[in-house]
Amino acid sequence: MGRFVEGANRNQASLLPECLEDFIAEDNPVRIVDAFVDELDLASMGFEGTTPAITGRPSYHPAVLLKLYIYGYLNR
Repeated sequence: MGRFVEGANRNQASLLPECLEDFIAEDNPVRIVDAFVDELDLASMGFEGTTPAITGRPSYHPAVLLKLYIYGYLNR
C-alpha cells in the first residue's frame, strides 16, 4: 500500500486511551469485517485500483473503502 493514503497506526500511543485499539471492544463486529476483508484477494475479484497510480494524489486503498461499506451496511 505504498501509494495509497495511509491511516493512523491503531497501536500508536495517544493521550487518553493507551492506543486506538482500546476504543474497540473485543467482540465488536468491526474486527470480523477487518479480518475478513484483509483475507480477500481484491485484484482477482475484479476490484479496480488495487495497484496505485504513479501520478496524482494518493487514493484510499479499495480494502479500506470496502471495510467501511460493509460495516456501514451492517449498521444502517
